[in-house]
Amino acid sequence: MPKVSVVVPIYNVEKYLRQCLDSILNQTLKDIEIICINDGSKDSCPQILKEYSLKDGRIKVINKENTGYGNSMNIGFQEAIGEYIGIVESDDFVKSTMFEELYNLAKNNDADVVKSDFYYYSTANNQARHAGKILKSKANKLITIKKFPKLLKIQPSIWTCLYKNDFIRQNKIKFLETPGASFQDTSFCFKTLSLAQRIILTNKAYLYYRQDNSGSSVHQKDKVFLICKEYDEITDFLDKNPEVKKYANTQKLIKQYSAYIWNLKRISEEHRDSFIDVFSDTFKKYYENNELNASFYRKYSKKEVKMLINNKKQFRALIDKKAIQGKNKNKRRKMFSIRINSSRISIVIFGKQILEIG
Repeated sequence: MPKVSVVVPIYNVEKYLRQCLDSILNQTLKDIEIICINDGSKDSCPQILKEYSLKDGRIKVINKENTGYGNSMNIGFQEAIGEYIGIVESDDFVKSTMFEELYNLAKNNDADVVKSDFYYYSTANNQARHAGKILKSKANKLITIKKFPKLLKIQPSIWTCLYKNDFIRQNKIKFLETPGASFQDTSFCFKTLSLAQRIILTNKAYLYYRQDNSGSSVHQKDKVFLICKEYDEITDFLDKNPEVKKYANTQKLIKQYSAYIWNLKRISEEHRDSFIDVFSDTFKKYYENNELNASFYRKYSKKEVKMLINNKKQFRALIDKKAIQGKNKNKRRKMFSIRINSSRISIVIFGKQILEIG
């Protein structure tokens, strides 16, 4: 049994695939298997995978028709025989020590899930910026969502984790397999973190998360309602697990509201009214069921939520305004930004990180 199975979902990433595979093959932890799922790529990915599998017997290639990310991940997890399972998406790459250090951290703490920090990476200027998602105060100690529900607020980033194989199988955790879907890390992350009894975090960063891959699903604006399917799945999961719902539901609602706002800003303007209809109906039910409590309203104003429910036209105008403000803010942030939290200080000037502490 290998110590770690690394699952690599692949679709039309010939430009980045070699860098990804090289970074996995060069791991200091040698006792790994690498499961590459080629989801019907139309470029040279199949040839690259064949070349690499002939060079290193640890690579297992599964070729299939294009059935989507969720199906690829479920196949990879089903095939994995390692004690722990990790994920590297094929347009990203990792430090050579990632899996050795995360595996040791997992074993030393008998963890169900280990979660690390990561880098935002720009191909254009070969710049990496520490994301700073894991607070130093929460690192290197066992936690659960019951004790620290705000962990659910962190970007899913399922590729920063190791998952105990037995934990995944015993809880029958799977990805949604909506054809052509995106955001399928959302419900998977929520389920794993909610069900894990032993979670350990590290604020060390290992994976370089590529921001400027134009083929990434995050840039596909036609996928308007797919985020809703993920939250429908999470809602159904919580309804089936009432004990988990007691301490996780508020964070789910906060995260869902934030995700829907984000989606509204990114989709094309002609789809915003139809998405707001779904958004409004969903949160009207939560409002009528008294699920939106004081903790939720500390994050989002009751006035704005009532506007969403009762005056969708006015809410649309608010979102359009926020979308413009957000674009301008992002432009300024790329030029100059200062980020300070309890564990990290970062200064970026003209898109280049000139100072990082923590």
